[in-house]
Amino acid sequence: MIGVVRKRFRQWWQSRLPLTDTWTLTQRNVYILPTRAGWMLAITLLVLLIASINYQLNLGYLLTFMLAGAAVVGMHVTHGNLRGITMNLIAGRADSTPENSSIQSIFAGNIAQLEVRLSHLRKSQRPSIGLALLDDAHAPHWAWADVPAQSSSTVNVAFKAQRRGLHRIPALQAETRYPMGTFRVWTVWRPKSEVLVYPAPEPYAPPLPPGEPRSGGGGAARVQQSGEFDGVRAYRRGDPLKLVVWKKAAKSDELVSRDTQQAQRYELWLDFATCGTTEIEAKLSRLTAWVLAADKLGSDYGLRLPGREIKPSSGEAHKRACLEALALC
Repeated sequence: MIGVVRKRFRQWWQSRLPLTDTWTLTQRNVYILPTRAGWMLAITLLVLLIASINYQLNLGYLLTFMLAGAAVVGMHVTHGNLRGITMNLIAGRADSTPENSSIQSIFAGNIAQLEVRLSHLRKSQRPSIGLALLDDAHAPHWAWADVPAQSSSTVNVAFKAQRRGLHRIPALQAETRYPMGTFRVWTVWRPKSEVLVYPAPEPYAPPLPPGEPRSGGGGAARVQQSGEFDGVRAYRRGDPLKLVVWKKAAKSDELVSRDTQQAQRYELWLDFATCGTTEIEAKLSRLTAWVLAADKLGSDYGLRLPGREIKPSSGEAHKRACLEALALC
């Protein structure tokens, strides 16, 4: 019951925080509480104070108030170590996409990396600044950095995307316990950017489906068990290198080229309705694997989904358009 109430309170509290990719830490959004070591120090000071009063120990008073003064100074330094820092979310990097973008694109089950720049304009160094996911199911995995004076430092935070679709980047927390470790100063940050999660490709997907004849054509194109169209012919002198099927050449030691005339008679369609499975997520997973396979072969392919159809084409932009449609299906 207590856990449910705590979770609802956290969700309500987080919903009141603004969505922004730049978060400047001020007195209004930085919080401070004693750590376990801080509470133990407070108990120790209380015991010293009581003993000094009972036994009239002047040196006990001196020790007690010196330690208390050091704790107060440490609290001020700890709070100031985080206050004034600006956190900027740089376009995230995913382990399955070659370039950066304002919206990350990764496959379900893969790791996405967030790159955060910590900077400040003051003349003092800011050591031991940690950054981690706020709602980590297990113990938070902290990434630590020292921010030089009037400069910046970069921290990478990773998270695992479990479900396909367009999701907001999870909330982050930054903290420091420098210099004494008796106080914990932290803040909560809700980035505005989103991550687009593609369906996870089927590990052992069947070969690509047979090509469909274009309007006015007849018959059906054949597909080999390896998933390649059988639209090839012997290499002719002067054929462009992009038409050479290097995969076949590596297996048979014979140069063969793609038969562009045959390819013009057939179209490769990846159809949601006929992909050979019943579950929706399994269909999307298989279609994702087929999109990647067709793109790797350099073939023109189209995608049919419920309520949407992407005409046959090729290239990186076409692949991304198909994967995005699968993610948002």
